[in-house]
Amino acid sequence: MKKIGILGSGTVGKTLAEGFLHHGYQVTIGSGHPDKLEEWNKTSAENANIGTFKEASAFGDIIVLAVKGHVAKDLTEQVKDSIENKTIIDACNPIDESTAPVNGVLHFFTEINRSLMEDLQKINPNANFVKCFSCVGAHLMVNPTFEGNQKPTMFIAGNNKNAKLEVKEILDLFGWEAEDMGSVEAARAIEPLCMLWCIPGIKENQWIHAFKLLK
Repeated sequence: MKKIGILGSGTVGKTLAEGFLHHGYQVTIGSGHPDKLEEWNKTSAENANIGTFKEASAFGDIIVLAVKGHVAKDLTEQVKDSIENKTIIDACNPIDESTAPVNGVLHFFTEINRSLMEDLQKINPNANFVKCFSCVGAHLMVNPTFEGNQKPTMFIAGNNKNAKLEVKEILDLFGWEAEDMGSVEAARAIEPLCMLWCIPGIKENQWIHAFKLLK
């Protein structure tokens, strides 16, 4: 079973770390302040470790990028050498936190014809980015339960077929139905789903929902 390196120690990073640990993976969470994770590390599973961003990226066979969108580019440049040829699960969204939502709609710092993941892929051409976990809240990322035991749909995109197959296997373990939207450009459509998902939450405090693609 491949080892997981998680870059980011916020709610998303910790939630996904606990999900991987639950399913038997070895996990290292990377943080700019690893000392702040010592309490989490004491209460987590035996296969959990903490470290710097560089240590986590070197440890993982598969990397999860779970930081705020505005720091994602700089961070991937810092760990560029240790993420080459690896699958990078990109859970980031380009949310502009300096601008308040308008009628429940978040503001992005990207534009419609350019996604954050495209920028990350350009900066790191030898890494295999796969957009995933960006269109749902952290509390629903790992084995969510919905009425009728329906599996929700997780939209993914990326240039490398093998990387997407690895991500699909993880999504199956985590209780999701993967829908491959194609190459990196498809992230232009996936990232804004974060806006759509957040509208009921921001306006009406309703956060228990996910997307489902019907065929």
